[in-house]
Amino acid sequence: MSSSLNNLNRTNNLLLIMVVVLVFYLLKILSFIFIPLTFGMFMALLFLPIMRWLRTKGLPKWLSIGVIIGIIALILKLFGELVKLSSREIINADSHFFQKAESKFTLLIGNVESFFGIERIGNDNVLLHYLSQANVFGNFGNTLDFIGDTLTMALMTIFFGVLLLMDSFNFERVLTKAIFKSKSMSIRTFLKIEKDIARFLIVKFLVSFGTGVGFSIACYSFDVSFPIFWGVFAFLINFVQMVGSVISVVLLSIFAFVEIEAYTVLLAFSLTITGVQVLFGAVLEPIFMGKTFSLNVVTVLVMLMLWGFIWGVPGLIMAIPITVILKIILEQIPSTRMMAEMMSGGSKV
Repeated sequence: MSSSLNNLNRTNNLLLIMVVVLVFYLLKILSFIFIPLTFGMFMALLFLPIMRWLRTKGLPKWLSIGVIIGIIALILKLFGELVKLSSREIINADSHFFQKAESKFTLLIGNVESFFGIERIGNDNVLLHYLSQANVFGNFGNTLDFIGDTLTMALMTIFFGVLLLMDSFNFERVLTKAIFKSKSMSIRTFLKIEKDIARFLIVKFLVSFGTGVGFSIACYSFDVSFPIFWGVFAFLINFVQMVGSVISVVLLSIFAFVEIEAYTVLLAFSLTITGVQVLFGAVLEPIFMGKTFSLNVVTVLVMLMLWGFIWGVPGLIMAIPITVILKIILEQIPSTRMMAEMMSGGSKV
């Protein structure tokens, strides 16, 4: 009898692993649907409290949806203006800057080649040589495709978000049917998810905005070109947990190498933007996030790699909020509560 039960348990565990693998495979194959749907879900969770408040003021549902769409349109308009300003900065840049950048990077690449004993065949331009090796010019069409896909995904995200706000998809009912079997627990879990995810998105937005403003002020203070562009770049990439902050500091420091002649000033600039990242990302963000979002480093890295592999850059952006939702659900089930504690144990981020 016990042998039969053990065989049954092994079979069930094997089937569970196969189902999990199949689900992740479908998420990857159908990413063009699930990515905007997930973004739309987070957008709906962010605006749902505003929607409820408008309804308590007596506004009909269609008018409340109109107000939400107006807020989204205003945000997109402001972001578009920032992109225009940063693009205008680059277009209006003095040609002397690009010549100086070319000479500096040529010198830097030459020193690296000498250090590693690399010998280039021919006397072609250093930058053109490595850009052609990386096929940068041949990938221009891919860049246009990426921009088109991004715009399409943004429109689909807004579409799904509006549908979710109109109660076209009842998340509480899904929790009741699929996980908890109890309506009261599903409602309690949904309200916690809504509250915590909304707080996560607001805090992340404010922290990223503060980081972007700090980068722009640092660029103005040290006379580094394109301060608006670097502010927008730092704001956007800061949504990628852990990885984004490192990329923004490294890229801006390399860029500042072109314009700042004195190495002591360059070091001061690098320390300044590093301090901005530490202040907002390592000090203020954990304070405002609270214990709900305390995830250990291993959990964060595993989830970043998993969702980055499945969905690429959008997966890196959504990895932490998805993990937070999973952690909240696991905390509500007694048999999986220890797993949620393991996700929080150890070093926090």
